[in-house]
Amino acid sequence: MIQLKFGKFVCKHRKTILIIALLFMIPAIIGMKSTRINYDILVYLPEDIETIQGEKILSEDFNMGAFSMIVLEDMKTKDIMQLENKMKEIENVEKVIGIADIIGTSIPTEMIPDEIKDKIYKDGDTILLVTFKDSISSDTTMETIETLRKITNEQCKISGMSATILDTRDLSNSEIAIYVIIAVILCIIILQLALDSYIAPILLLANIGIAILYNMGSNLFLGQISYITKAISAVLQLGVTMDFAIFLYHSYKQEQQNYKNKEEAMAHAIGKTMTSVLGSSLTTIAGFLALCSMNLTLGKDIGIVMAKGVLLGVICVITVLPAILLMFDKLIEKTKHKEIMPKFTGIKNFVMKHYKAIIVVFILILPIAIYGYSHTNVYYNLDKSLPTTLKSVEANHTLKEKFNIVSAEVLLVDKDIPDYKVSEMLEKIEKIDGIEWTLGYSKIAENLPKTMIPDDIHKIFENDKYQIIIINSKYEMATDELNGQITQINEIIKQYDGNAILAGEGPLMKDLVEISDHDFNSVNIVSIGIIFVIMIIVLQSIKLPIILITVIEFAIFINMGIPFYTKTTLPFVASIVIGTIQLGATIDYAILITTKYKTNRKEGKDKKQAIDEALRSSISSIIVSGLCFFGATFGVGIYSKIEMIGSLCTLMSRGAIISMAVVIIVLPAFLMLFDRKRD
Repeated sequence: MIQLKFGKFVCKHRKTILIIALLFMIPAIIGMKSTRINYDILVYLPEDIETIQGEKILSEDFNMGAFSMIVLEDMKTKDIMQLENKMKEIENVEKVIGIADIIGTSIPTEMIPDEIKDKIYKDGDTILLVTFKDSISSDTTMETIETLRKITNEQCKISGMSATILDTRDLSNSEIAIYVIIAVILCIIILQLALDSYIAPILLLANIGIAILYNMGSNLFLGQISYITKAISAVLQLGVTMDFAIFLYHSYKQEQQNYKNKEEAMAHAIGKTMTSVLGSSLTTIAGFLALCSMNLTLGKDIGIVMAKGVLLGVICVITVLPAILLMFDKLIEKTKHKEIMPKFTGIKNFVMKHYKAIIVVFILILPIAIYGYSHTNVYYNLDKSLPTTLKSVEANHTLKEKFNIVSAEVLLVDKDIPDYKVSEMLEKIEKIDGIEWTLGYSKIAENLPKTMIPDDIHKIFENDKYQIIIINSKYEMATDELNGQITQINEIIKQYDGNAILAGEGPLMKDLVEISDHDFNSVNIVSIGIIFVIMIIVLQSIKLPIILITVIEFAIFINMGIPFYTKTTLPFVASIVIGTIQLGATIDYAILITTKYKTNRKEGKDKKQAIDEALRSSISSIIVSGLCFFGATFGVGIYSKIEMIGSLCTLMSRGAIISMAVVIIVLPAFLMLFDRKRD
């Protein structure tokens, strides 16, 4: 048998395996440190959409890779000019435009036309428009924002997507180590209850830690990963692969009763683990790879990293973990204690006795769960997932309160369109509900003599191909109101220039909403389809995969329906990926009971005997696995100040418990109900 030969090879060369494993940690650490982390979700939009093309034009033709509006509170014109000069010295800063550039230091504020003054001057406060050469989330732009904060003081507030991304980066980096510590502590507590040795949980976690390190280090080959992937991948990998490690440990302990030689016992344990774990991990890997079908390539980012993490977890469980357990076998024996985790016979007996009532309860709960699942509200405004105390969030709030600048779009139209046509177009746009104002070179030229307008302002609004018009809306980013408004603007601008593009954060977020809505449905269908096919092969049945997927989807409906009834709004990423993650990560629980039930039936046992033995031998494993998944993610969900990450982890932890309960209670009832084979 190949598995047994492999097991004997691992046992024989355990010292070499451990040395190699430790040596591999060096390039893994280097790779982890060298992998770029991306903090901008909009980067994951498809490159061929119009708004992304507009961003490229702004970057390549106007050297406006990104821009930020800086609020200056109660500063004199002379001081503003000095500050602008300092800003212009920063290498990545392309342009700095403010009221001082228009009027200089000699013209009183009262002389400025209201059309311009009301937009950039309020109660002694004003705003500067700073454009950056590099893109919104580039490392250079991040460094530029940091430099701007250093050379300004409390009177200056830097807004914009780049500042928000910088704050997200700093907050995320300050929390990630805490995520791992919380997950490890909670898992150790659970494993101390479930295993029979004080040292064994630490050894199992050390093995998974090595696998996590390999996974994070190998991300270097992807070029970059998102901060969401970085934040959740370690705890998710820990939660998903822990049951593989527990299976090997339990198998080793059982084989020690059959073989006195510990190496022989471990070799057989490895063989059994390979057969069981490789099959069950396949559905988990498939679930994560289903995320790659998303048009929003953040799904591909999470999917590849997590599928790779599960695979590396399996490899480490059948190679590194046996070597660790054999090396520390004496210490494991010395620190043995009685298992504290109960056998849960009461649950087993309840399920068998009341399986028909369980089916009735399932039928009653299902429509309630589906209704909640389909009506749970989500939000797309990335600011809402961050603490309000962050500098960028405060700056965005000040812009909104003082200058009514909530969502600024950038309109790119042909430079050769006559001024009267542009004015006519802007007149129509300004009549749309929620539009506060529009501003372009032609508007400035209407109110001030051209001799007074600096060349810098002309260059920022026009080049040899395009003219830029800034459109400001009072509607919040990624809302139905703003998205409807953007649709109306696009209808108007296309009448005057078929190639006109509406770019900026608002249109990008509208695309994000539309693409995410499509992904929400498609990724679930793909994950169900892939896992269904795998289970047909594994279980050699069509009816059983339908039952198993129905049971886990029921758990997903409950998990995703709860936010509707608790009036909780979820970040859009969580709503898209959680179903696939929960399905892929917890379908193994259902497969475990089903395969044991099927085996018992083949051996001639009646339905009750078969389900009795299947539950008795599976409940403890499923509960320990579910609790480990819960422990790895629950603490992070409570602790994280980034709601995007906190919500994901809360949903995963709750989903693990719900799936665990549904598999133990509902699945046996389904198996008995739909088993038409005569006893």
